Amino acid sequence: MLAVSNATSPLQMLRAALASGEITPRAAAERALARANSNAGKNVYLALDRRQVLSDADALPERFASGPKPPLYGIPVSLKDCFDLAGFVTTCGSRFYAERNAPARQDSAVAARLRSQGAVIVGKTHMHPLAYGITGENPDYGDSTQPRNPSSLTGGSSSGAAASVQEGSAIAAIGTDTGGSIRAPVALSGLAGHRASIELAHQRELWCGGVHLSQTFDTLGWLFRDLRDAPALASALFGIDVPRATSTNVRIACVGPEFTQDCDPTVSAGFTDWQQRLAELGAEMVSFHSAFWEDAMTIYAPIQASEAAAIHTPATNGDFSRFPKVIAERLAWGASLSAAEIAKFRERHAAFRDRMDTLLREHDFLIAPCAPVARLAAGADHSNTRRAILRYTTPASLAGVPVVTLPAHSGAGVQLMAARGADTKLLAYAAELGASIANSP
Repeated sequence: MLAVSNATSPLQMLRAALASGEITPRAAAERALARANSNAGKNVYLALDRRQVLSDADALPERFASGPKPPLYGIPVSLKDCFDLAGFVTTCGSRFYAERNAPARQDSAVAARLRSQGAVIVGKTHMHPLAYGITGENPDYGDSTQPRNPSSLTGGSSSGAAASVQEGSAIAAIGTDTGGSIRAPVALSGLAGHRASIELAHQRELWCGGVHLSQTFDTLGWLFRDLRDAPALASALFGIDVPRATSTNVRIACVGPEFTQDCDPTVSAGFTDWQQRLAELGAEMVSFHSAFWEDAMTIYAPIQASEAAAIHTPATNGDFSRFPKVIAERLAWGASLSAAEIAKFRERHAAFRDRMDTLLREHDFLIAPCAPVARLAAGADHSNTRRAILRYTTPASLAGVPVVTLPAHSGAGVQLMAARGADTKLLAYAAELGASIANSP
């Protein structure tokens, strides 16, 4: 179980220091830059311009000279390299796109939103190629290992995002989550995360200037350290108001042992710890029948592959061999699926989503591990890892629900899921959990 005793969270601490003048935006940016690319591969960022970062930081006092400072004023954040950032090439973690694409002429909507909130964008982070993977392995740019543990992969596809927060070059990082691309790396790296609901306000608008993997499932979100920071980060990005939670008397349904039987001992212990913690805080803990979750991957994978193939065919003329072999094979399979076949999978998707909606009408939240493993060894054979992890993450993806990942230093993060569109309720409860952890002995 994650146990900390800090009086304030990382975001709160830096905001207070900036507000008091104890530190300037430039000094905060210099501190972030000094920590950047500290992992073994020196590849946390695929693009970083130190001069531009410092110039952006220097401009903040004049930009926001009058009125209250915006919520991310002077806060270093990182941006996943599937979103445009003016002056930089968007690579999607692929040499093919790095060579094909011209530098972006303007910021993506998400980058523009971050700047409007006062954030300093440190750079564009490493990612699994095309965001089509869960390990953070990348043959073009090198695998993404954890700054704190070079023998472990970060997980993906928001691999550099997790590494940037772990090394401290970013207070928080923008990631995307299609089938688990925020949840897996934060769980494996001992961090927290928020995958937004598919129906959250402004979610779709913020994808302007971003490259999708699968529009049906793609969501935006944050990777960060402390659950107490979840509401402020979500508010800054999505413009939502997250009230304080008023009660911990909630009903939480837990996935049962029949589903988690493949979890390693560390994950099982971490999941048990979180259930006990939630119960101690007043939650009513019950189990639910999760047999239908076994169908999730078989529904998710073909829809995702079909949409991904359609996105990348115009650039490649259907020659997917420009990408890593395993990704090329998935894209080719997706391109081969007929409209009639996809329609049948969409019918199954709708039925699955309805069952999840029913569960979340009967319970405030659902919880499950993020992955059956607590660590991905760098250099190991991970040919079966994607399917093993996506078995845990795709149920929430199919449902389109928001998820906050409850962190554990052991790498045994837990998914806390709420009903579709109930991000504010979820974020408020998560922040209350963070406060209880911070105040624990």
